[in-house]
Amino acid sequence: MTQFTYAQWPLIGGIHPPEHKQASTQCPIQHIPLPAQLIVPMLQHQGEEAKPIVDIGEHVLKGQKIGETRAFVAAPVHAPTSGIITAIGQYPVDHPSQLHALCVVIEPDGHDEWCTHTGLDDYFSANARTLLALIREAGIAGMGGAGFPTEAKLSIHHAIDIVVVNGMECEPYISSDDMLMRERAAEIIEGARIIRHILQAKHIIVGIEDNKPEALMAMMTASRVDTCISVLATPTRYPSGAARQTVYLLTGRETPAQGRTTDVGVFCLNVATAVAVYRAVALGEPSISRITTVTGLGVHKPANYEVLFGTPIAHLLAQADYQPARSTRLIIGGPMMGYTLPHPHIPVIKTTNCVIAATAQDFPPTEPEMPCIRCGDCVPVCPVNLLPQQLYWFSKSEQFEQAQQHHLADCIECGACAYVCPSNIPLVQYYRYAKGVIADQQQEALKSERAKLRFERRKQRITQEEAEKEARRKAKAEAAATPLTTTNHQAPSDGKSLMIAAALARSNLKKAQKKLTVAQANQESTEVLEAEIAQLAQEVKRIEAELQPPP
Repeated sequence: MTQFTYAQWPLIGGIHPPEHKQASTQCPIQHIPLPAQLIVPMLQHQGEEAKPIVDIGEHVLKGQKIGETRAFVAAPVHAPTSGIITAIGQYPVDHPSQLHALCVVIEPDGHDEWCTHTGLDDYFSANARTLLALIREAGIAGMGGAGFPTEAKLSIHHAIDIVVVNGMECEPYISSDDMLMRERAAEIIEGARIIRHILQAKHIIVGIEDNKPEALMAMMTASRVDTCISVLATPTRYPSGAARQTVYLLTGRETPAQGRTTDVGVFCLNVATAVAVYRAVALGEPSISRITTVTGLGVHKPANYEVLFGTPIAHLLAQADYQPARSTRLIIGGPMMGYTLPHPHIPVIKTTNCVIAATAQDFPPTEPEMPCIRCGDCVPVCPVNLLPQQLYWFSKSEQFEQAQQHHLADCIECGACAYVCPSNIPLVQYYRYAKGVIADQQQEALKSERAKLRFERRKQRITQEEAEKEARRKAKAEAAATPLTTTNHQAPSDGKSLMIAAALARSNLKKAQKKLTVAQANQESTEVLEAEIAQLAQEVKRIEAELQPPP
């Protein structure tokens, strides 16, 4: 039996729930026929939603861009097959919120005709900017669950010396990455080497749990093309597949609480993302499909299927011989961090790695929640070294400040604490509730701060405007009070000019007299105004005297 090289750093905490991977790994990756329609969401990633750049009735080719965005954290969307655009509108999508999102509906023409696409023959000679542009144009987003646009993730300013390829797949039902490593190991390795070339890193470490011996062997064989690649086995323990836990297991480097793995010189990506990178750079293919596990006792043909994005989950389930009468619910993702699907007409997207047709035998009815008995079983299984029991009390009693002080934000919501709780307390739900309230409070505080800043700026602007207005008033008053000089009367002393000057002088005199009246009514000092009026009166008399005809 082959001896695998094990990573030397142990996982902190964690659990080992019963595995259910064998059912979906008995056959190779399956291909499915085209559905009657593809509902392609414009938001299949974190960040800004793409905008459709096609019209209803337009014929598109496979791989043609149908959604575009220029935001930094975003990714374009491509047609998964050739066909006609039949609708553009709001449809339910794969998201825990169960909200609708903008989608482009394609009716396949059955030809599956590609648009023109070419890759790079010698991609290791290309510079990082060229490769990043290809990755962005391909619309690649992380396929391990987070869905963060890969090009944006690669645009970092930290020095990276290790690229970690995450093949852990620690959820007990999911096996899509396992089968991908078994069948397409060479593509994974090439994708990782492209990432290393972009980041100018030194080493590649592939991490795989030891319950996947076939995948370990395939990846070890493929890695022989490069002496700077290590394939390490790790003990099977959930949640070893979380990025921070993976990086610690394989490198011993601890990611800061509020930081990222790149802060410690490690770039981490999923094996499916590595394949997408390879196909985008070497073949010029955009990201239009993924491997998805369909399993659970509610299907007769559990397997891993290559699925086009936009394929309704009902169509995927039909290929696995779905038995709706037996299934109690559909779960997207694994049982630990997944969520219940409201209905099967939701489309597959870039992060849909698993669909579980669960039965009562798979997941018996949840026992009622009981009071906490303070057993402390939740503490040793926390992979982040938190105090789940204290966080529970603070969250339940809405002592959110104390929850923050106990590092609630560091919780990765893996559910290990809830899994071992003898009182069946849904601890993660309490944590999510507290996080949501804290986020709302922080948002309101931010809004208040912005409103205060806007008020202060408005107040400052009004004060400045009043000061400028007063300065203009004083300047005008001083100008009016200044006697006309000889220079001012060097212009021709014709009757018309004198009449205008007289009218202006009389107008200034009346204004000054009105100001004097107001000042007297307000019991203000009037000395300056009285002097101004006297001077203006003399000016009026002088001009009127000039207007008198000579004797």
